[in-house]
Amino acid sequence: MFEHILVPTDGSSFCDKAMERAIGLAADNHAELVALSVVPRYAMNYFDGVVPFSPEEIANAEAGTVNAAKDKLQVAVARAEARGVTLKTAVSVADGVADAIIAAAAEHGSDLIVMASHGRSGFAKLLTGCDTGQVLVHSKVPVLVIR
Repeated sequence: MFEHILVPTDGSSFCDKAMERAIGLAADNHAELVALSVVPRYAMNYFDGVVPFSPEEIANAEAGTVNAAKDKLQVAVARAEARGVTLKTAVSVADGVADAIIAAAAEHGSDLIVMASHGRSGFAKLLTGCDTGQVLVHSKVPVLVIR
């Protein structure tokens, strides 16, 4: 039924549940599975110019974040391999998480996105936004939300 599944993860316990479901779906459908981690792009300066960062400092900070994301994705690779599923990994450095997920789904030819919902509501949702909701609204690919 599904041939190319994308599962975004931030390493949280919520995303672990989505990862397990995605691995199961990939195993059941003999599908290709891609795990995506989206890390924030660093601003060119801090506090609007009060303490500017050099391009080297920004590059080092982003590289450290990308490497940490890659390390977390290796845990998912091991879990998938234990179930006989090959898992590819991808890291995206982006300002918008939802946009990066939608772009990765297009790039990898995904026909399903499996993602977690952190279950925030009320004021917390207003402050943090809802990446899952944005993907649901804007994705042309079906989205399975795991809670």
